[in-house]
Order: sequence, then C-alpha cells, then structure tokens
Amino acid sequence: MSVMLKRTALLLALAAAVAACGKKEEATTPATPAPAAAATATPDATVLAAVRALRGNDINAFLNAAMPAAEVARIKADWTKKMTEDPITDEDRKKFADQMGKLTAPGAEEKLFAEAEPQLKKLDAQAAQIPMMIAMGQGFLQSAIQQNQDLTDEQKKQSAAMVDAAAKWAQGVKFTDPALTKAAIAAVSKTARDLNLKSLDEVRALNYDQGMLKAGIALAGFKQVAGAYGLKIDQWLDSVKAETVSTTGDAAKVKVTYTAFDQPFTAEGDLVKVDGKWYGKQAIEKWQKEQATEAAAAANPQAKPDAAQAPANK
Repeated sequence: MSVMLKRTALLLALAAAVAACGKKEEATTPATPAPAAAATATPDATVLAAVRALRGNDINAFLNAAMPAAEVARIKADWTKKMTEDPITDEDRKKFADQMGKLTAPGAEEKLFAEAEPQLKKLDAQAAQIPMMIAMGQGFLQSAIQQNQDLTDEQKKQSAAMVDAAAKWAQGVKFTDPALTKAAIAAVSKTARDLNLKSLDEVRALNYDQGMLKAGIALAGFKQVAGAYGLKIDQWLDSVKAETVSTTGDAAKVKVTYTAFDQPFTAEGDLVKVDGKWYGKQAIEKWQKEQATEAAAAANPQAKPDAAQAPANK
C-alpha cells in the first residue's frame, strides 16, 4: 500500500474518531471552512474551526487547526520524501491499477455487488450470532476504555456512553441488507472515480496540496459509506457547540455538546496556547514528547532509542 493511501486511511480514522467523540462544531454553512484566523481567537473557536474543517472535508484546514504550525511545516517539508521512501514493485502497480479499474469501470457497482452477494447470504444465515458478536465487541471496548491511562475519568465516562450508543445502533442495523450494501458499494465506486488515481506512480507524484485535496475526497466518500448504514457524520458535526468554561493564562477548559446516535453528549477538554494558538493539551504534550525524543536521537545518533520513548509512526 502506498504512503498516500496509508495517510488517507489514517486521516479517515482520525476523522471518524473525532466525529465519534463528538469534538467540535456548531450548526453553520456546511461546506465553508473556517478562516485560519478564527483558530487563534478563543479556545472554543479553535475547537469549532477544526470541526468546521472536517465538515467541509478540508483536511489541510483541519491539520492547521489541530497541529502546531511547526509540525504542519514539517509534514509539508517531508511530504515528497515520505511519499517516495517505500519502493514499489511492478506487482504493486498492477494490483493498484486492477483494483482501481475494478472500482471505476462502467457497471462496477453491479459487478461488485454480484461478488459480495454470496458472502452476504452466508452472513445472513449466521444473523443470530451478530448480536452476541456486537455485545462481545462492546465489552472489549468498554474494558479497553477503563484501562486506558491517558483518559480522565470524565473522558472514560463519555467514551463508555458513546460505545453503548454505538452498540445500540449496531444492533438495529441489518448489515446484510442488499439495499444497504448496494448503497455502500455505490459510494465506494463514486469515491474511487472522484479520486481519479489510475496508478501508484500518479499517487507518488502528488504534492502536499494535491494530497490534501485527495484526502478530502476520500473523507467525503467515507461519510457516504457510513451514511449508507445510517451514520450521518455531518449531522453529528453540525450539532456540535463549544463554550470556553475557564481561561487561566495559557490554559483553558472547553465544554463541548453534541448529538450522536440520536443521543445528546457533553464533554470537557483542556487546551493550551502555543505560539498564540490554542490546541488540545494531550495532543501538544504528545507532540512535545516526540520532539524531545527526536532531538535526543539527533544529538546522539549512536544511542539505541528506548521503545517506550520512540515516537509513533507517522
């Protein structure tokens, strides 16, 4: 898989996580990204700017709202290097071209559904097991939330409530319904056509701005696929409101309210000001830790990095 596709998958996962956690956005004009200056005004404006960017499928604006300027600049500077550092083979090229061709060919939707239909029938025959599988997944996620030391008690409470709401939604969806599957397949094919990427070499040649545009198209496609199963992510984002509860120097607390799975949620988050802009406290602490680790490695290249301190792969 190319670096671009990996990044797209990561961005989509991030977008889904932000939507699921109900972070940020007020009801406003859907496709209008927030001006960059809005992110510097108040803590709650920063929160709303990030969500508004997701609502408009503007990944570049989201990164600028969520990350320090120095980190965004580094991503831009390293873009070409990261896009080309993994060699690709002729086999990789063929697989990519075949898959994109399969998704975008005339009548692709009908052909893809014909391939999926036998598997749907098998799953439908095992439908009685689906509620148990959902319950098991629910229990696993609840346990993981409670064991997560990076979450506060309030965050654990909100995350647990979200998992319960998601499980309730999943119990009410017939994932083997042919109509839902056809809608999801249609969204995938449309997204592949909109991406208009016919080869891995074409993907590798994308510059940063082009890559962000493609990622935005992929995000829009992800929303459409989710929508086929009843997850109206943009409606969730439209429902978000943010209020600055308190500000002390370069620290602030923001209250966020939103609706997801037809249920109201409320959460509070800590923000800190860095170079005149507000960012999530946990994200900044992680970024600063990674910067310190990388600086130490650069100063002592012979030292073997400690696994616990090594920065996460980007």
